[in-house]
Amino acid sequence: MKLSFDLRALRYFLAVAEHGGFTRAAHELHVAQSAVSQTVASLESRLELRLFHRHERRISLTPEGELLLGHARELLGQAESIELAMREVHGLVKGEVRIGIPSMLGSYYFPPLLMGFKSRHPGIRLTVVEAGTRRLQRMIADGELDLGVVTDDVSTQGLERRHFLREEMVVCVPRDHRFAKRESVTAREVLGEPLVLFQDGYFHREFVDRLAVETGQQPQVAFQSNLIPLTKAIVRQGFGITTFLRRVVEEPDLAAVSFEPAAWLDLSFAWKHGAYLSRAEQTFVDFVLEHHASL
Repeated sequence: MKLSFDLRALRYFLAVAEHGGFTRAAHELHVAQSAVSQTVASLESRLELRLFHRHERRISLTPEGELLLGHARELLGQAESIELAMREVHGLVKGEVRIGIPSMLGSYYFPPLLMGFKSRHPGIRLTVVEAGTRRLQRMIADGELDLGVVTDDVSTQGLERRHFLREEMVVCVPRDHRFAKRESVTAREVLGEPLVLFQDGYFHREFVDRLAVETGQQPQVAFQSNLIPLTKAIVRQGFGITTFLRRVVEEPDLAAVSFEPAAWLDLSFAWKHGAYLSRAEQTFVDFVLEHHASL
């Protein structure tokens, strides 16, 4: 008798044997119980053997099932090793991704993406550097980073990029501020207030500097800090206002107010022009592009 083994059928058989029933096995496999039952029944039919004793409230392996159990574990272990080896060939298991991220994205956007990617590819080492957009560009050009996040409105000469995110820049004020109940405010109104700003080189600061150029009005800088929690604390206490990506201003005692007209920030992955992205790096970019819409 010539047999061919279906790895899926062996996985279902193994799950039933290890979990002591079809219902528990289906739950662990995230499939319908009927699919598990039918697959195991089909396996028994092909083998012309009974693998389980079906009791009223439980099941147990037959001697033939006990024999198959050891072989199934061995075959599935070999299949997993083969899959692992093939993934390693493509650089999906081993390797390193070095990426530079601005602080606002690093704190409020990328954590679930980084954890999700690490869960899917545990063997890939992720090195994350927080810095301003300008410094990230220099680090990419100097080969210190493979990938970085840059804004689309800055010069990216010598870089290739892929757009992945569009976010609204808003005014962040305390709830008792006169702007808090308004739907929008103008750039001139914002620049007339004491401001808490990032230092030069960050897109947050460049955004405000650009507003100053467009309006011909100098910003009133009350504080400079690259620390988001400190900036929020200063705003919360009424010592100044600031601008953030909208998702950063999601706290009960802070209000996010749109600019008039609305201000949008486009962000892209960037890497050195002509540089080869490793499979691990390309996989990371693809992962973020695939998942960003759901966050």
